[in-house]
Amino acid sequence: MTGNLQRVVVLGSTGSIGVNTLDVMEKHPDRYQAFALTASTRVESIFAQCVKHRPVYAVMANEEHGRRLRDQCAAAGLPTQVLWGPEALVMVAGHEEADTVMAAIVGAAGLAPCLAAANSGKRLLLANKEALVVGGQIFMNAVAKGGATLLPIDSEHSAIFQSLPEDARTWDESVDKIILTASGGPFRTRAPKTLKDVTPQQACAHPNWVMGRKISVDSATMMNKALEVIEARFLFGFPPEKIEVLIHPQSVIHSMVQFVDHSVVAQLGTPDMRGPIAYGLSWPQRVHSGAAALDFSTMTSLTFETFEAAGHKERYPGISLAWDVLRAVEGSPVVLNAANEVAVEAFLNGRVRYDQIHSINLETLARVLPGKLLGLEDLLSLDSQARQFAESEVTRLSL
Repeated sequence: MTGNLQRVVVLGSTGSIGVNTLDVMEKHPDRYQAFALTASTRVESIFAQCVKHRPVYAVMANEEHGRRLRDQCAAAGLPTQVLWGPEALVMVAGHEEADTVMAAIVGAAGLAPCLAAANSGKRLLLANKEALVVGGQIFMNAVAKGGATLLPIDSEHSAIFQSLPEDARTWDESVDKIILTASGGPFRTRAPKTLKDVTPQQACAHPNWVMGRKISVDSATMMNKALEVIEARFLFGFPPEKIEVLIHPQSVIHSMVQFVDHSVVAQLGTPDMRGPIAYGLSWPQRVHSGAAALDFSTMTSLTFETFEAAGHKERYPGISLAWDVLRAVEGSPVVLNAANEVAVEAFLNGRVRYDQIHSINLETLARVLPGKLLGLEDLLSLDSQARQFAESEVTRLSL
């Protein structure tokens, strides 16, 4: 870190988390500087970011898009060095001149650069829940060994982090349980029997949050909450039975911690990801995020629903898979995550119905059996096996 200036790598800078991260950084140019930006295919978007933020590096997922970006940066006279491929992602995430890494690449593809940041002792802002879902204890061991500072960016996990005592942000005997809140997505009141007719456009129309297409579908199915339960298990060390989920349609209370004396500490805020992003960037201090303040005079009610409420078990069958895989053999969360990524992509591409996402996940979990996981290669091999089987299920269902 140069003085008080944090040099930030934004993995996935053109997605919603990446864009919001750069927005927060812009508000504090004396504190944050873009060191590297990365994207998958959005050449024009990351080029505009390079023009504005002038990072040292820009990385694209493949050579075709990398060469296009390199040509545009060269023509504009930018000092940015353009690279491409998985090795380049790992390099910038672990670069000795970088201080902070915002991990916002969706899916298992973000695991390797997250591990590189952890092994290099960075301040790691984790918006990629799959790094923990797939990496599990291997990832947490890398954080500990590398001396990294791991700060959760998911609104729910940031809320838990903020609600736990500062001197004990892991499970201990004083905590009764943690409660993750969920909006319920766009189909909270829709009849479960009609869900087979859901379109991608409907599934992506989240009532409260502006998110990417994949995570929007996960929010609709509640698989995002299942993944967050798994993430919380590894992030905070809580036993699965100490993690609860409640549906909270207003998305004002982002999550809660209940202590053994039955007092509850909660974190509240408007549904704006710039809040947890700013907290992660500035921790242990706080800075202005750009998010609007809560207006308590307009809050006529804050409501909660359990999964015992009418229709919710049928509406969100995937939520229970979180506890199932945490109690199953090591590696089961890897299989679930891979199957879900394949199934959601197939749904978004019109190859399977919305209600078939769950059946693909179930069948993949039943048929792909994990072995002993010793490191990144084992994780990626299991991920690949699960994806291949899930793809075969997609093909079978789409015939």
